[in-house]
Order: sequence, then structure tokens, then C-alpha cells
Amino acid sequence: MPFKLIQAAALAVIAAGAAMAADQEIKNPLVEGETWADLEYDIVGDREIGDGSALIALDAPYRAEDAAIVPLHLTQTDPDADIDSLMIVIDENPAPLAGDFTFGPGMTPLDFELRVRVNQYSNIRVIANTGDGLVMTGRFVKASGGCSAPASKDPEVALASMGQMRLRSFGDKPAMSNTRREAQIMIRHPNYSGLQRDQITQLFINAHFIDELEVYQGEELLFTMEGGISISENPVFRFAYRDNGAPALRVRARDTEGNIFEQILPKDGEI
Repeated sequence: MPFKLIQAAALAVIAAGAAMAADQEIKNPLVEGETWADLEYDIVGDREIGDGSALIALDAPYRAEDAAIVPLHLTQTDPDADIDSLMIVIDENPAPLAGDFTFGPGMTPLDFELRVRVNQYSNIRVIANTGDGLVMTGRFVKASGGCSAPASKDPEVALASMGQMRLRSFGDKPAMSNTRREAQIMIRHPNYSGLQRDQITQLFINAHFIDELEVYQGEELLFTMEGGISISENPVFRFAYRDNGAPALRVRARDTEGNIFEQILPKDGEI
């Protein structure tokens, strides 16, 4: 076969492989597995779960670049759906319920991002509570070791900055209230999972993580979270919300050692 034909055939194979990989990256649906059969009753009891793919979408990487900070993006695809709370479940994690979230009216339609740990190849499920009952959607993610991955900072340094918060606003300031804005909140906290080792002593570090979070604009609740060990180190939440005219967001977090962190974060400008 002439060299040019061989070269063209090779390029075609590469292109087809790339297209197939890209298609797989986009679709990566939930896969069959025994774990969910054992988990389902503990998570939702005997409530029936419908198909949520027409109401809410979960964007997650098929192969995570870093299993300790896997990005998840939840988008409400049906703006008329009444989604007031949801759970994120990572089937194969040691503590599968990553977070239980509730949302105020100002978060509708939902556009919400966060980062989680994934301990091994797993389905990641979003189970949303609607006016018509529970619905579920999700993705299968290839990642491993996220819950035991070493912390990025020395424990003393991490604890010294624990509880510091930063708000970043995106886009121009709205000309009036009741328009949509986008914000990102970052909270400094090691969020130790209990499965990580001290890199010097090789002893396990005790679990120590944010287990409660509340975010308000003025006195209006935007969202709450009851979190577990699967929320990443230095949690980051990016979300869209309806501006009610209040000048700042108020964030209150509590961790498993009883520490309370509360801060007022002006909406305009990054601090």
C-alpha cells in the first residue's frame, strides 16, 4: 500500500478513536452495578425513583484528571420543574452520600457546581426531590484513590488558614435586582476523610470535614449542604442565583469538630 494511503488510513483510525472517546466522554451514563441495590434503601428508603434525565443534567468527566477534585456540574434542564433538594451519591466511596442539598427559590433554575472525591470507578448519582417525587440521573466516572489522596498542604498550614472564605462574582453587576448572577464561594478547610496518612508519621489523620453549610443573600436562604468525606479539600461551590438586591452573601459553615466559620462576603469584587 502506498505510503500516503497508509498515512491517511492511520489518521482516519486516530480520528475515529478520538471521536469515539469524545462521544464516550459526553455520554458516560450510569452503568449496571450491585452496589446501588445494597445502598438504595439506606439512601431513599422505600420511595420510588423516576427517571430524572429530562429534568436535570449532570456533567462529569469520564476519566477524572485528579480523583481528589472531580468536578460536577448540575444543570436544571426543565425550568418548570420544582427541585427543592437533592442528594449526590458516589456508589463506591466509603461513605457514598457525598452531600444532601436544599435550595431556596432564588436558585431556580438550578445551575450548580462542586468538586468531590472519587475513591474508585463509580456511578455518581443525583437524586432530586420534586413536587412529583424523586427522580435520578447520573454518570459513571473512572477515578481512583480520591478519598485517600494526600492533602495538598502541610496539616499545620492547612489548619492555620481553616475557615477563610472568598467570594468571586462573574459577569457585570446587574442593573436591577431579581436578575441572575453567578458566584463562586471557596472555603479553606482540609476536609480530611479519615483515610489519608500523615506523610511523615504515616499514621492516619482523623476525619475532620465541613458537615454543615448555609449560604444566604441578606436574610434569604440560597442553599444548604449536609456534607460528608466525599466533598473535596478546600470546598468550592459555583452557582447561579436570582439577585434580591442585598449587597452581600453570608456564609456559615460548621465542621465535625464543632468549629463555626461565618463570614459576610460583598457581592461586588473579589476579596
